[in-house]
Amino acid sequence: MANDANTPRRKRKEKSKLVPGLIVLFLFLFVSFSYYAYQIVYTANVDTKDQDTYVLIPTGATYEQAMDSVEATGVIIDPLSLRFMSKLMDYDQLVKPGRYKLEHGWGNRQLIGVLRLGEQTPVKLTFNTVRLRNQLAEKLAADLEPTEEQLDSLLNNQEYLKEFGFDTATVVSMFVPNTYEVYWTITAPDLMKRMKTEYDKFWNEERRAKADKLGLSPQEVSTLASIVQAETAKNDEKPRVAGVYLNRLNKGMLLQADPTVIFGVRDFSIRRVLNAHLRHDSPYNTYRYKGLPPGPINVPTISSIDAVLNPEKHSYIYFCAKDDFSGYHSFATTVAEHQANARRFHRALNERNIMK
Repeated sequence: MANDANTPRRKRKEKSKLVPGLIVLFLFLFVSFSYYAYQIVYTANVDTKDQDTYVLIPTGATYEQAMDSVEATGVIIDPLSLRFMSKLMDYDQLVKPGRYKLEHGWGNRQLIGVLRLGEQTPVKLTFNTVRLRNQLAEKLAADLEPTEEQLDSLLNNQEYLKEFGFDTATVVSMFVPNTYEVYWTITAPDLMKRMKTEYDKFWNEERRAKADKLGLSPQEVSTLASIVQAETAKNDEKPRVAGVYLNRLNKGMLLQADPTVIFGVRDFSIRRVLNAHLRHDSPYNTYRYKGLPPGPINVPTISSIDAVLNPEKHSYIYFCAKDDFSGYHSFATTVAEHQANARRFHRALNERNIMK
């Protein structure tokens, strides 16, 4: 009976010893969970090693595809915690396409927050040294989600281009070289609209008035500017070259611009225009057809366009590359003077064995 009487007391003593242990265990688990939760939410989980790092999430991407794209950047320290946080933040229901810059030191909450809100990092879009429509499409597609094929199809669609006041020969002049901020996900049609808006801004009242004074449309100015650009890379010489071609147009002379012949032949490796090239029948052969060619032979820069709008006034109607290969030209008002300049240059070509 004594043993029975002591049993409840013994159980109470054992229970009193167990409770503190459970409390300690609970506190340990609570602290551990809180610490891990803090780490998941706030601890840095992006290590870019100070390199610009971007993730591209295509339109229509699933949650798994989006997370795979993020992890493929190679900058996520703990992918498991990132996925855990993404589920807590319902990112699997809120995937948005875009181009996102991943910042060094970001925690999971910051990263997922940017992705789920679709806070894209804009693309700084630039294009230059482009001659052909397909090259322009390729250049644009390299920095944007629309494919080269999607862009090329619009640039080659005559009916579609009429909406913008261009055709397949002149459409490259709608793309004024500059730096534009656009989102990576911009559609091909929206990009065309954006470029037309920028074109209209560029061709302000002052520039249009200068074009009118020259008797040229903005598209014709761009076409002439593309020839000037192909002739010289020297910005300080562009107004003088523009003046030569304007003098020729005003006199009703053939432009006789070698770069247009090369464009018509479509062989941009040519360094020396020969009689065989001059015989090539093309609307871009300005040795055979008077006036400007059907459209630009490249995407002219702003400096080239402004050189045409602000040409140097002179009486030169000829020019030829200098025989020192400096990139500058010798200008002439008479055929005899021009032929003498041309002989010097051709002699220099022969000395360097430049035959084509």
